[in-house]
Amino acid sequence: MKNLQRIIWIEAEQWAEGQWDIEDVNTDVIVVFSNKLKWVASFFTYKNINTRRENNRKTGECMNGAYLWFSDMVLIDIGSKERIHEVIHYLIETDEFQNVFTSYPDVEIEDDEYYPKGFFDNDS
Repeated sequence: MKNLQRIIWIEAEQWAEGQWDIEDVNTDVIVVFSNKLKWVASFFTYKNINTRRENNRKTGECMNGAYLWFSDMVLIDIGSKERIHEVIHYLIETDEFQNVFTSYPDVEIEDDEYYPKGFFDNDS
């Protein structure tokens, strides 16, 4: 993975302006490598965990905030694009990426058009 090109999609980049609070956010992240492997994780700021816990206490969800869980969760200090990219780079460089992210079905050939021409290893 270290030597493969990658594209990082961050859900929060699709939101309306002003909705992405980098201090208090959770966002899905998809990483696609040039060998067509796709990986997913959800990034949460520490503050967002507290926000969710307080909301659950008010709504009664998760036993009134007694517990909280999310699959594929990565906790981060700041939920900025730059920090998410830094964490992903670090995880790849330290060979932790596959322990943190979850493998998703590979990119299908019919979806190649959604990626830059020549991105995938087998592109001509």
